[in-house]
Parts: sequence; C-alpha cells; structure tokens
Amino acid sequence: MSKLSKNQERIRRHIRVRRKVSGTPECPRLNVFRSNAHIHAQIIDDVNGNTLVSASSVEMKLENGGNIEAAKAVGAEVAKRALAKNITTVVYDRGGYVYHGRVAALAEAAREAGLKF
Repeated sequence: MSKLSKNQERIRRHIRVRRKVSGTPECPRLNVFRSNAHIHAQIIDDVNGNTLVSASSVEMKLENGGNIEAAKAVGAEVAKRALAKNITTVVYDRGGYVYHGRVAALAEAAREAGLKF
C-alpha cells in the first residue's frame, strides 16, 4: 500500500467536508486555498456553480503573501467585496486544512469585516 502525500490527505479531508458543506445562493460557501507562498479565498454558489467573489494575495500584490498578515488582508478584502454584492452570511470551508494559523486568521478577519458564519 502506498503512502499518501500531505496534499492527497488534505484533498481526502476536503472531499469528506464537502459532503456536508455546500453553498446556496442565500448562504454561499467561503472557500480557502493556501500554498506556501500565497493564500486565496472565493465565495462560491454551488447550486449554480458560480464564483461570486474572490480575493488572493497574488491579485492584491502583497509583498509576502504566505504569512498571517497577508491572510488577514485577504480575509478583509473578500468580506468587503462580498458586502458590496449584498452577501452577508456564508458557510466557511477550510479546504481540508487545520483551522489554525493563516486559515484561522483569514476567517477572523472576514468576521471582523462584517461577514457572518
């Protein structure tokens, strides 16, 4: 039996979480993806298959996109864009990552900027 890589294990966790977490037009899904260098967030309506809002450290041209300060900036930005489109309530999808560090910082910043989840 072959050993799974860390990312393959994360993908398995993400699939398991996605069985229960789904975004609707009334309450879309806030998805997070992090790499070593950057962090990305999208608000997705799974019923229609549309990305409603997105923000990333790449697009924001942050100097160091792989740290907690960048995650806070991306969280605040995605919340600001969501509120501009009258999206106030979301369901948080941590993408199979542990709710810790950058993933938690992004969520907290989005909450402080006005998103409810």
